[in-house]
Amino acid sequence: MRDFRGKQALVTGAAGGIGRAIATQLAQAGAQLWLVDVDADALETLAAELRSITGEVRIRVVDLTQRDEIHALADEVNALWRGLDLLINNAGVAFYGPTHQMTEVQWDRLMGINLEAPIHLTRRLMPALMSREGSHIANMCSVSGLVAGGRFNAYHTTKYGLVGFTEALRAEYGRSGLGVTAICPGPVKTNLYRDCQTGRGSRAPEPPGWLCASPERVAKLTLRAIRWNRRMVLITPLAHLLFNMKRFAPWLIDAMNQFSRRSLPFIGKRYIRPRPSLEELLAQSQQTMPTDASTVSTIPAKRAA
Repeated sequence: MRDFRGKQALVTGAAGGIGRAIATQLAQAGAQLWLVDVDADALETLAAELRSITGEVRIRVVDLTQRDEIHALADEVNALWRGLDLLINNAGVAFYGPTHQMTEVQWDRLMGINLEAPIHLTRRLMPALMSREGSHIANMCSVSGLVAGGRFNAYHTTKYGLVGFTEALRAEYGRSGLGVTAICPGPVKTNLYRDCQTGRGSRAPEPPGWLCASPERVAKLTLRAIRWNRRMVLITPLAHLLFNMKRFAPWLIDAMNQFSRRSLPFIGKRYIRPRPSLEELLAQSQQTMPTDASTVSTIPAKRAA
């Protein structure tokens, strides 16, 4: 897909961050847009801005944790557009903290938005995509789907799954002319870290600005990757560094992740924290964020990195 003019594109998580930048650049390139997010006000504001640039901008407020809403969106796209040229699965959220302190609601919500939603939406829209010559799918996978660290277990799990889903789609449908790309940025200047839930009620640490890419740069490289049907795109020097370390020196990443545990005994016994009891661990797992599903589901599902 070398030219976006007149193409019909659906973008999830479009109201802010990377999704907003992608939608804006697609509009500037002449694409017709269908923008999806849970943040209705931000979606309306963006649509109003973009309608002065491109001919058609449709919006749909969708809770991506709800399967019936995903199906309704796909059915509406099929009915009104009778096909689809470009699907960008961008929506994503994160959780920072020990895995054992996540509630089931938090785990299921993150799995639903980051992994299950793009899978179900893609499968539902596959006939629409296959009906258009040169159609393309771009999944916002993150370098977190290639290299794992601590305290983002659920996020890593979904991104690893999304990388695998993307590679499998490309292997299966590439010969039919469908382009599929995994976009794997490192840290990006979005609200992903600021808004993510944590196991201890505090904010997740944000990477320094000099390590981060702007949403506009990620959008620019995403559209370039779609034009040239790239298999995978790494964005930011940190993403390239981590990927190559994992590829050529995986022992080094493992040593970094194990450093504190392996080094503490040599510092002195007074620095070694005693192992908590089962009762204490169980108590920690029950003192996390609210478990009420209705409360959790109201948090916007628009950030991605």
